[in-house]
Amino acid sequence: MPSTPVVVDAAVVLLGATVTTITHPLLYVKLLIQVGHEPLPPAVGSTMFGRPVLYLPGFFSYAQHVLRVDGKLGLFRGLSPRIASSTISTLVRGKIEGTSHDMIFRCLSRVATHPFHVMSVRCMAQFVGRETKYSGVFSCIMTIFKEEGLSGFYTGFVPHVLGEVLFLWCCNLLAYLINTYAVDDSFSQASTLRNYTKFVMSITLRVLTYPFTLVADVMAVNNCGLAAGLPPRFPVFTSWLHCWNHLSTEGQLFRGSRLFFRRVPVTLPPSVED
Repeated sequence: MPSTPVVVDAAVVLLGATVTTITHPLLYVKLLIQVGHEPLPPAVGSTMFGRPVLYLPGFFSYAQHVLRVDGKLGLFRGLSPRIASSTISTLVRGKIEGTSHDMIFRCLSRVATHPFHVMSVRCMAQFVGRETKYSGVFSCIMTIFKEEGLSGFYTGFVPHVLGEVLFLWCCNLLAYLINTYAVDDSFSQASTLRNYTKFVMSITLRVLTYPFTLVADVMAVNNCGLAAGLPPRFPVFTSWLHCWNHLSTEGQLFRGSRLFFRRVPVTLPPSVED
């Protein structure tokens, strides 16, 4: 019996929710690093050339610390808003499937899902100050709307969208230029190489546009009543550009971009908390 569109959509939504659940611990640890929470001391290590360096805890060490503090479910704070975001994103994609304008999808998807992203980020950031202000989806909605109005759901929206648009345009443009002018049609594997060009470009550009993601996540927490977004950890930012300049000045625009082999910043002393 052939699958109906409803069944297919349900399967895709379920698959998306499963992937979101599996990868959530990675996003959780990454978010805590983004807001500068370093609860464990650095360890002495060495480079491949034998030079001693200080390494901050990687994902597994950090995740074990979260488990010790919050138990087995500790790594799944903020999961429910992320699942809601994944579901909405899938449904939006289905409505405009077939269009060649990826930017339309990304912008519409971000408008629909960003409120849930803000909720998820704030739920996770509560680990820093051990708060319980944000819990389930409905509780988060009521709290944010009561304290900040509709604008509170779109804190950090602009850098997130700008990062997505910049990523998309640059990725497509570079892939087109490379496939058109750098790949010779006489090469026997030219078609195969062209298929991988965009994939390689996406990995490279995702790293280069990472600061937009970092700024968006920091802004989502800033001045919302949580210790993770208040002085002395962060100043109260007047705009996302203020946040960008602050992180740039501290040399922290790529903080959280890696979860392994994290070296202690050279420009600043390590931020170690009890």
